[in-house]
Amino acid sequence: MLDQVAELIREVAATVVLPRFRHLAAGEIQQKSPGDVVTIADQEAEKALTRGLTALLPGSTVVGEEAVAADPRVLDRVRNSGAVWIVDPVDGTNNFAAGKTPFAVMVALVQDGEQAASWILDVPGDHLTVAEAGAGAYRDGVRVKARTDDPGASELRGVVARKYLPPRLREIAGANAPQLGVVTAGHHCAGYEYPAVATDEQQFALFWRILPWDHAPGALIIRESGGVVRHLDGSPYHLANSEHGLLIAPNDDVWHTVRDTLFPDVSVL
Repeated sequence: MLDQVAELIREVAATVVLPRFRHLAAGEIQQKSPGDVVTIADQEAEKALTRGLTALLPGSTVVGEEAVAADPRVLDRVRNSGAVWIVDPVDGTNNFAAGKTPFAVMVALVQDGEQAASWILDVPGDHLTVAEAGAGAYRDGVRVKARTDDPGASELRGVVARKYLPPRLREIAGANAPQLGVVTAGHHCAGYEYPAVATDEQQFALFWRILPWDHAPGALIIRESGGVVRHLDGSPYHLANSEHGLLIAPNDDVWHTVRDTLFPDVSVL
């Protein structure tokens, strides 16, 4: 199943997504909400993935970003029993629509409410990161293990995605961020940020808005690499939990260093 899904994702990326990169007509980009766009590549890739995934696992259901945009009730399927696929057909759509990288195709398989497997294809870089519950995480076929030490706040590099942070928390995080080594706004692509933490390209990423297709695939990769995925109050991430605020890190010590540096007064969270 892991290889079959990977093959499907690569096929959809090669035949639907990449041919439209930097070749989108004006009418093939639409605005779903202020600052959030959708392209014909998102729509057609999701349809192709939905057909392929349900054929691989008859009786399964799909929660896709664009299907939810068309009918918010589709999101309720995340809590279904049995097999549920979570699909982000083009993660980083704003980058894609602007002719920029990175962007990714992401899929997660949920069995009876628990994450079972996930796939993230960095389309321009042609890097595939895969995880299976209890079996580890792999990038391009090589086992990925997150770092186990904490070098200290001043040595840490990572992302604070400020776009959806409430103004007060944005102000607090901005004031305290200089105590960390390097803090960026990120690549506007969760499909890039999660594998980057697993492979130690960066050591943390903080998000506020939590949508299943943005975070379910990467969350399993982080956990299977040995890392942690928690809400800012320290509670573990779960698909059924819609709380805002999610911090990922390679280990517990780094998680606490970053959270406590950015928000030393946890009562504000």
